[in-house]
Amino acid sequence: MLQLGDEVFLYSVVFVVVLLGTRSPLWTAALTASLYLFLAIFRFPQVPSSRARQVLHPTGAAAGSGKVSVVAHRGGGHDAPENTIAAIREASKNGATGVELDLEFSADGVPILMHDETVDRTTNGSGPLGQMKLSELGKLDAAAKHRLREKFAGEKIPTLEEAVEECIKLQLTIYFDVKGHPDEVQPTNQTNKTRLYYAAAALKELYKKHPVLYNSSIVCSFEPKVIYRMRQRDPDVVTALTHRPWSLSRFGDGAPRFSSPWKHQWTTLMDILLDWAHHHILWKLCGISAFLIQKNFVSPDYVQYWAQRGVEVVAWTVNTEVEKQYYQELLQVNYITDSLVEDCEPHY
Repeated sequence: MLQLGDEVFLYSVVFVVVLLGTRSPLWTAALTASLYLFLAIFRFPQVPSSRARQVLHPTGAAAGSGKVSVVAHRGGGHDAPENTIAAIREASKNGATGVELDLEFSADGVPILMHDETVDRTTNGSGPLGQMKLSELGKLDAAAKHRLREKFAGEKIPTLEEAVEECIKLQLTIYFDVKGHPDEVQPTNQTNKTRLYYAAAALKELYKKHPVLYNSSIVCSFEPKVIYRMRQRDPDVVTALTHRPWSLSRFGDGAPRFSSPWKHQWTTLMDILLDWAHHHILWKLCGISAFLIQKNFVSPDYVQYWAQRGVEVVAWTVNTEVEKQYYQELLQVNYITDSLVEDCEPHY
């Protein structure tokens, strides 16, 4: 069942808001009670804290030291072509504790590593990822647009299986970043037959094949429904929600997404509601063990807020030496970075 504590404040707010809207004490009490029962019945408990610590602090798990982990964003996209085997190897060589990898699917339903919905930005190809089969993707150069393209020329887009096997071999913790695909249906061939793209199902099969992942990986997503579906498939998997406040109304650098004042105000309101939901409902419903938050919103008080709820903060994307020292020495929280070797441009 749900614990009280700050839950009293949560349900008090819900009660007052509903009462102001309905003017009915009976309906207000009923709706507030329904919300409580919904969360009590359908929420997932957090995985044991000892195993969450083993995943989040692998180098200090045995001794319980809680050593800060450094995670290479997309494998370390500044140091090598992002989401490639080369990036994973470079991250390991440069001292990363783990790697963050983006899960996507080819047109024929094979889980692969790719951040974008098209191959244009990172490869010498062009077009939507969802319309390209694995055999077509295998012909692309994943280093074509990278600053070190000559050093890594010919690097391929790896399958999820290939990347996981490499990480296990190098003893790297994996942060699986799932963009979506909890249950969407897409065409897979010329006969217009369809196949369910279950990211959670694909990961479940991966955990079944490689049980070591239960103690060396975490599934993350900006979409709570993805994490909830993952917990439904396998409640033993360590999970995290990823969040950037004001993401609906503003870009990462703070610039408004929309020129229309009305649209901007509407999305700002949605941002407020989304942020509130993340911090009061969604994290508990999903039973997460970590909260991945854009670095500009992390403070000692914020880390303490989540620590009181048994949730660890992981900051992204920390790309300068000064910032890294701040997270390692003062905040002592894990962080995700684009480079293990030098300062680089901020990433949002």
